[in-house]
Amino acid sequence: MSTVVRVLGLGNVLIGDDAFGPWVVHQLTSTVDPGPGVEFHDLGTPGLDLLPYLTGAEAVILVDTVRSQGEAGELRRYDKAQILQHPPQPRVSPHDPGVKEALLALEFEGRGPKEVTLLGAIPGEVRYEVGLSGPVRDAVEPTVEAVIQELAALGRLVVRRENSVVSTPWWERT
Repeated sequence: MSTVVRVLGLGNVLIGDDAFGPWVVHQLTSTVDPGPGVEFHDLGTPGLDLLPYLTGAEAVILVDTVRSQGEAGELRRYDKAQILQHPPQPRVSPHDPGVKEALLALEFEGRGPKEVTLLGAIPGEVRYEVGLSGPVRDAVEPTVEAVIQELAALGRLVVRRENSVVSTPWWERT
C-alpha cells in the first residue's frame, strides 16, 4: 500500500455553500506546502469517479458539506467507521459524491485506505449561485487548521507559507 495521504475537496462550486470542500482545498494549496506524500485535490462532484483517489492511499481526508443538526458553518468530524455505519442511500443527484459506495467497493477488494476522515461543515445556503454564505466562509480557516491537525496525527507535517495570500478562486472571479 502506498504511503500517500490525500486531502480531497468535494462539492459543486456553482451551488452556494456546496463549494465548501473546494474552497478549503483552494486555501490549502494557496497557503500550505504539503510535503512528501501529501496531495491536495479539488474533485468537484466525482460520484464513483472518486475510486482512483481512494485507491492505494494510506489515508484520505475528505472535506465537504454534511447534513447534520446544527447551525450553518458548524464543523463535524467523522471517521471511517462512522461514515460506513449506515448503508448507502440511493444517489438522487449528480452531486451525491458516492463516498460510501466507493469505500465499500474498495474494502471488498482489500484496496481501501486504512484511515478515512470526513471534515464537514453544515451548509446554510445551497442554491444555484456562486459564493459561500458568511457562516460557511467563516468555517474555511478552522477547517484548514483541522486538516493540518489531521495530517499531523498521521505523521505528516505541512508547512504554512509565510506571507501567503489566498487568491479568489476561479469560480468566484467575475
